Amino acid sequence: MRAVTVRPSARDSLSVRDMPDPVRGEGELLVDGLAVGVCGTDKEIVAGDYGWAPPGEDRLIIGHESLGRVREAPRDSDFACGDLVVGVVRRPDPEPCGACAHGEFDMCRNGRYTERGIKERHGYAGRTWTVESDYAVRLDPALESVGMLLEPTTVVAKAWEQVERIGSRAWFEPRRALVTGAGPIGLLAALLGVRRGLDVHVLDRVTGGPKPGLVRDLGATYHSEDIGEVAAKLRPDVVIEATGAGSVVFQSMAGTATYGIVCLTGVSPKGRRLSVDAGTINRELVLENDAVVGSVNANLRHYRQGADALAWADRSWLERMITRRVPLERAAEAFTAREDDIKVVITLDEQQE
Repeated sequence: MRAVTVRPSARDSLSVRDMPDPVRGEGELLVDGLAVGVCGTDKEIVAGDYGWAPPGEDRLIIGHESLGRVREAPRDSDFACGDLVVGVVRRPDPEPCGACAHGEFDMCRNGRYTERGIKERHGYAGRTWTVESDYAVRLDPALESVGMLLEPTTVVAKAWEQVERIGSRAWFEPRRALVTGAGPIGLLAALLGVRRGLDVHVLDRVTGGPKPGLVRDLGATYHSEDIGEVAAKLRPDVVIEATGAGSVVFQSMAGTATYGIVCLTGVSPKGRRLSVDAGTINRELVLENDAVVGSVNANLRHYRQGADALAWADRSWLERMITRRVPLERAAEAFTAREDDIKVVITLDEQQE
C-alpha cells in the first residue's frame, strides 16, 4: 500500500512509500482512502517538530483529516460497503482518565491518549486504512468532494459548543461574533456562526485572493484593518480566535462586549515575546465577567455536529475552500505553501490522479 510517511523528529523525512497493507480486525471497517487534508499540525510533523511513530516502528503514516469509502464492514455494524466515512482522530488512553471514560477524550486529563497520524497510531494518508466502527462517522454521499473538511469542522463545532456552555452560566443571547483568521478553521468557524444566525465578522490580513469573497458569500463581513480598531468598532459578544498570533489574541481579549467570550483555537509559536498590559486585561476580564477558553481536538459528538453542518452548507462554497488537490505520489508539493492557499488536499484514489 502506498502511503505518505515521515520519520518523526527528523527533518526532510517525508516519503511516499510502500507500507504493509492494513488488516481489518474484529469490529473494524476496511476503507479505501479518497483524500486527506493538510493542516498546520501535519506541517509541523513533516518539519520534524512533532509526532510519534507507533511503538516499535520508525515511520509514521501521517494524515488525520480523512475521507474514504468503505470496502468491507462487519455484518453487525451500522456501515455498509460504499459508505462515505471519516475516521476519528483521537483515542482514549488504555487506562482512561475520568474524561476519557465518559467519552470526552478530547479533554483527556493525563495525556496518554493516542491520535491517528499524529501520536503513536498510523494516520489516514494511505490508499487503504482500517478504523474501528465505533470511531467512524458516515457522511452524506453528496459530500464526496469536500468530506475531508469534516475534521477541521469538528474543531470549530467544539469551540462553539464551549462558548455556548460558558455563556449558559447566565442569560446569553449573543448577536455579533468576530472570527480572527480566514484560514480553514476561521472560515469554518464563520460558517457555524452564520448557521447560528449571528452577525459574523472575519478579520484577516490579506485583501486579495479568495478569502474576502468566501466570507462575503457566507453573508458575513470581511475586515483587514488592525484588530484593535475592528474590535473597538464591533464590540463582539463572541470571538473565535484562529490565528495564534499573540497580539491578536490579547487585543481580542481586550475588545469584547461585556460578558464577552473569547475561544482560542490557534496555537501560538514558541519563542516570540510580546509586551502586554496584563493589569488592564485582568481588570476588564473581572469587571466585565468576560471569559477566555482554549479549545482543541473533538469527540464523537462534535463529529456528528460537524457532519450536520457540512450537509447544511452550500457545497460549492465548501469546494471553493479547497484551493489545491495534489496526487499522492506528489504529496510533498502539498507542504510548500502558495500565496492563495486555503485548504490543500492530497488525493489518494488512483482514479483521481
